Amino acid sequence: MPTPATKSAETASSNLDVDRQCPIHNKPHPLRRCRGFRTKTLEERKTFLKESGICFRCCSSTNHLAKDCKMTIQCKECDSNKHVTALHPGPAPWTAIDSDTDHGGEESEAASSNIVSKRTEVHGGANTSRSCSKICLLQVFPAGQPDRSARAYAVLDDQSNRSLAQPEFFDLFNFHGADSPYTLRTCAGVTQMSGRRGTGFMAQPLDGSLNVPLPTLIECDHIPDDRSEIPTPEAAKHHSHLKPIAHLIPDLDPNSQILLLLGRDILQVHKVRDQRNGPNNAPYAQKLDLGWVVVGDVCLRAAHKPKGVSTYQTNVLENGRHSHFSPCPNHLVLKELTLKSDKPLSSQNLRCSDFFHSLVQNVGDRQLGSKIFEITEDDNKVAPSIEDRQFVQLMDKEMFMDNNNSWVAPLPFRTQRPRLPNNREQALARFTSLCRTLERKPEMKSHFLAFMQKIFDQDHAELAPTLHDGEECWYLPSFGVYHPRKPGQIRVVFDSSASYLGLSLNDVLLTGPDLNNSLLGVLMRFRCEQVAITSDIEQMFHSFVVREDHRNFLRFLWFRNNDTTQEVIEYRMKVHVFGNRPSPAVAIYGLRRAALHGEDEFGGDAKQFIERDFYIDDGLKSLPSATAAINLLKSAQDMLAISNLRFHKIASNHPVVMQAFPSTDHAKDLKDLDLDVDSLPVQRSLGLSWDLANDYFTFRVANSEKPFTRRGVLATVNSLFDPLGFVAPITIQGKLILRQLTSGNCDWDAPLPAEKEAEWIVWRDSLQNLEQFQNPRAYTTASLSTAQRLEIHIFSDASIKAIAAVAYLKVMDAEGKCHVGFVMGKAKLAPLSVHTVPRLELGAAVLAVEISELIVSELDIKSDNLKFYTDSKVVLGVHL
Repeated sequence: MPTPATKSAETASSNLDVDRQCPIHNKPHPLRRCRGFRTKTLEERKTFLKESGICFRCCSSTNHLAKDCKMTIQCKECDSNKHVTALHPGPAPWTAIDSDTDHGGEESEAASSNIVSKRTEVHGGANTSRSCSKICLLQVFPAGQPDRSARAYAVLDDQSNRSLAQPEFFDLFNFHGADSPYTLRTCAGVTQMSGRRGTGFMAQPLDGSLNVPLPTLIECDHIPDDRSEIPTPEAAKHHSHLKPIAHLIPDLDPNSQILLLLGRDILQVHKVRDQRNGPNNAPYAQKLDLGWVVVGDVCLRAAHKPKGVSTYQTNVLENGRHSHFSPCPNHLVLKELTLKSDKPLSSQNLRCSDFFHSLVQNVGDRQLGSKIFEITEDDNKVAPSIEDRQFVQLMDKEMFMDNNNSWVAPLPFRTQRPRLPNNREQALARFTSLCRTLERKPEMKSHFLAFMQKIFDQDHAELAPTLHDGEECWYLPSFGVYHPRKPGQIRVVFDSSASYLGLSLNDVLLTGPDLNNSLLGVLMRFRCEQVAITSDIEQMFHSFVVREDHRNFLRFLWFRNNDTTQEVIEYRMKVHVFGNRPSPAVAIYGLRRAALHGEDEFGGDAKQFIERDFYIDDGLKSLPSATAAINLLKSAQDMLAISNLRFHKIASNHPVVMQAFPSTDHAKDLKDLDLDVDSLPVQRSLGLSWDLANDYFTFRVANSEKPFTRRGVLATVNSLFDPLGFVAPITIQGKLILRQLTSGNCDWDAPLPAEKEAEWIVWRDSLQNLEQFQNPRAYTTASLSTAQRLEIHIFSDASIKAIAAVAYLKVMDAEGKCHVGFVMGKAKLAPLSVHTVPRLELGAAVLAVEISELIVSELDIKSDNLKFYTDSKVVLGVHL
């Protein structure tokens, strides 16, 4: 009879596709790549597979046994096709938490080829190095715990005053500690850095002949890691004077990384016990306590010369003072911004903080002083604030992936902030008021309870622990918000702006920079090609976990077991919440980190799609073919699944794209469609109505009549969402009427002049005709990616009432046919202050130039010609 645990496992496995959803965490990552699964012993892994009914060979299905498995697999440890890497005999590879091992502990093919140089040539020989240095293969372990030993290469550098360790070394032994700032001085200059310091580690040569206590290890990601310089037996065999000791040099270990640099603070490992010199220009070998090393060019007749130059001398000043003198060896060398995650965003990698660097023009390649008085394209860009920089630095440093493959981020507190008071009294009063409201509105109560139940079911909240005396905390009141287009769906918002004794949680948090893409840019790129796709990230804010020591700032009061008849107890949120001011920046940053995390395996196209074609959690993209769209969607979906981000609500104007995905991944209105029979409905994309079947943009106008007051008229005018200016001639008329009606000092809710009401009603009723309006989603029927020529034509005009500009795209296809499409338009009311028509014409010309700059910067195309049109001789005269 199966145990309860067995039953639970069987139930989970029967309901889950284990190749897409892990049965251990119920998260969207494959079991064979699960960190939690890889950390178990081999017997525990096999037992779990047996109890869950999962194939022992592929770890990807519950529908067959190993003897019937037809899947193509290969173990990355032994190249066997009998088991996957996750079931390789022996302990789980330590690289499961290495920074070069992506996607939740799995070892990506791309990563291994980039890091491990298994073969280099020595005058035609294989498996040898070209120019060797003092690098030893060691067994390293915490003192007193030899069972936790791991192999690692160490560079022996007597020109370094301190011993260093890569971030992966600390992650390997799950070592955590506070970062300390220091200065790194090298031949390249001086850099301010910080990192962890670790003590209590031991090293021993592979023969285990002695144990060497290691000094304090300083975290640094600048350790030279050229594996071609590791001495090998093959390198020694090519030289007669080294051949006798070749068998004493260990073979190149492809699974061991260069993680240590041992400096002169551990002199024992630098002392030479024996040596082989040979001719003057020949490489030499030394016997050290940690083993034999070979130094020098090992290629016969210098057939191969190293392509780079490596120097290891490192000097450090703890107080940041620059000096040309050798510093005291008690000072340390540290790294900058170590990430306790799988992949540090170092200067070699694209970082989210590059958002800021892009705002500063690189002047290194310009002649000094040549453009001091010239206007540049960056002159009008807003520079990042100090707090924005602090936010990005904090996320670069402290966001990491946990053992469940979820991204964890702290609450970004301001560096100088007051202590928050305990506001439980306020939260209780707000909760009591909410309960009264819910009792008066049974339907709202039902929606509210359903939303909260979903929070508990998805493990987004937990019981709050007892507070220690004087422990800082914060309680979040909550309220419900209905979307005007979704009356039966409530969103519970935690009120982080609620003030108590003059303070709120949002007051002490960094808001973070606006990392979002331009709405206009996303929409314009959405119209470039014939096959369009849209998608969504499910509960994006709730997909990012709050660091555990910050969760007491997200406490709230609610009913035990979500039952209004039971007592009120304290919970706390485990995820970033709606209502927290920095949540949008945290979520967008985390989404881009997830894309960077999966780039090596799933490709740069998926990463660029997520980084450039998402507006918050909505992704829009157009591609030239259905095949390209399917490949991109699947790559993006798998890339985000590794980080427990669900990519769903897929919609496309091409039925083949929709048929490539299960109905559970379709947009809500498309889930129950028979794609072979039914026509595609209208889909809303970033506020625009998109007719999928005809590939048109349309307008949906609300029928509700607002009162003839200043507030009512303003609400009606603003209800038309038209970011691309399809109906700008209509909306500008409404804005003009609004200005005329409210020119006096009238109250917001006071009736407007009756003589103007007829004109207003005519315009308001005319809006219903917009539902007949259709504008093609794509610019033209020709593909922009294969066009022979692209031209942008922009027209501008002005009157005493308004100015306007409109842009069109002219495309010449491969057959020489011309196609013209509307890009965008913009109309603005003229200022109330008196202006001449020529001045307004110049303003319209400026608007045209701004539109051209937006189009050129946001569209992924290169225009062959850009033309402006105006009927104003004043504008033409200015530019002649």
